[in-house]
Amino acid sequence: MKVSFPHMGYSYLAFKWMVEHTGHECIVPPEPSKRTLDLGVRHSPEFACIPFKMLMGTYLEVAEMGAEMIITSGSNGPCRAGLYWVMHQYLLEELGQPVKIVALEPPLCDMRDFIGKLRLIRKTGGISTKQLIWVLQVTWEKVKAIDEIERHSHEIRPYEIGKGDTTRAFWQALEMIDAANSINEVRLAYREALKVLDAVPQDNSRNPLKVGIIGEIYVVLEPSANHYMQIMLGEMGVQTDRSIYLSGYTKKTTIYDLEGDLYTVAQPYLNEAPIGGHGANSIAETVLYSRHGYDGVVQLAPFSCIPEIVAKSILPTVSRDHDIPVLTLFIDEQTGKAGVQTRLEAFVDLMERRREVKQKQSTIARRLVI
Repeated sequence: MKVSFPHMGYSYLAFKWMVEHTGHECIVPPEPSKRTLDLGVRHSPEFACIPFKMLMGTYLEVAEMGAEMIITSGSNGPCRAGLYWVMHQYLLEELGQPVKIVALEPPLCDMRDFIGKLRLIRKTGGISTKQLIWVLQVTWEKVKAIDEIERHSHEIRPYEIGKGDTTRAFWQALEMIDAANSINEVRLAYREALKVLDAVPQDNSRNPLKVGIIGEIYVVLEPSANHYMQIMLGEMGVQTDRSIYLSGYTKKTTIYDLEGDLYTVAQPYLNEAPIGGHGANSIAETVLYSRHGYDGVVQLAPFSCIPEIVAKSILPTVSRDHDIPVLTLFIDEQTGKAGVQTRLEAFVDLMERRREVKQKQSTIARRLVI
């Protein structure tokens, strides 16, 4: 069976390997492009957010490439994204596309449904349960390695001497992970990949600004959705840290719930039930980035995303209480790279001025003590 999946960051390399080793032919989803978004906008409800539209466009593209099944994820709410796959299936059928969407709901929500979907994938691929377990284990190692390599690239990029060297090294590192075919090979490739990134010529005398990235999972994880914002900031000399990586999110939804502590941090600003999506996370993570000495926070949110709209209304108070500037970027099909870059450049200037003022105040305070 020809199987595909959503494109979300660089995880497609791991999922490509998983599909191929479960006995299926993999239809690798193309990186979301203007055509992807145009297709999604044309065939989606006008009020739908950009993740819905991009996924719709992606599903239509892989359907054109011959995909018969799309494996995606669900969620247990209250964010409406948990039902997106139902709407996508309906729209595909309405357009006459014979594609079946299989949504893996979080095991913490419905373990029986999760196991049943895995069994369907195994049976249609004609592999044993033992083989499936091995494939999932290797896939998980690949997902973790890809996330850690990407995280490391964002740490190195503001120190690079030659613009673009880190990005080229990152792609070389991803190729090494892609070529690995066992847990041991993935771990070895990961160690070698880190060496490739560390070999990038760097100027370690720099003292880059530090910015935390928060917001809705899709626009945070998919670089094409946010116009490669982290690379853009890194090449401006800013070190970024992302609050969401796929491995951490998967662990939270499949093994144990990591959000309890985050809700505790956000509680002073939320006296109601969880607001859905990653809204509460955005509030809590802004507090945590302030505690860890970050210079600013960028909130990425799809236009019309209710959880992030609620979070945005609270973040000015968090920003004042914890003395950390927050820039919110709402993203839709009208958002352009030039506009994003202009706003980021202004935000970087603001943070640099704040740092200079703080350093002067600190110098004056030390002199007064002496």
